[in-house]
Amino acid sequence: MYQTIASFVEEWKKEAELTLRVLDKLTDASLEQKVWEQGRTAEQLAWHLVESIHYMTAMGLELEAPQKGTAPSASSIAAAYHKISNELVTAVQGQWTEQDLLKQVEIGGEAYTYGASLQFTLMHQAHHRGQLTVLMRQGGLRAPDVYGPTKEDWLDQGMEPYV
Repeated sequence: MYQTIASFVEEWKKEAELTLRVLDKLTDASLEQKVWEQGRTAEQLAWHLVESIHYMTAMGLELEAPQKGTAPSASSIAAAYHKISNELVTAVQGQWTEQDLLKQVEIGGEAYTYGASLQFTLMHQAHHRGQLTVLMRQGGLRAPDVYGPTKEDWLDQGMEPYV
């Protein structure tokens, strides 16, 4: 749970940059990749990363709803994520105080503090970002390094990757 707005903003900006690095590697052709027939496509997962930030309106934040285009593209998804990610930072900084982080609201029968909701949003993003990198690999794309080098990064540096 975040207890200061500054600590959330600092961590969110780092995590959002990692998410953008993943989204920026998507291609239009890769958007239809899925693990199994009933699973989400890369497009659906990527767009979920955009839409899920808007869920913070349930905590009282005022955010503009993302507008999904009729012809989604990898670049339009990345641009929409960049926009709403920045809007989240602006909204938290402008609409909440540190005292607000302790307020509770009930969502789906569970009580969440505003500070805990920020932590959940950040972790939720990391969860789906990981799923997306798996789809990228399966679709033949090179996934970017997120929390450490990829096998290709090791090889590019002339090093033997860990098994």
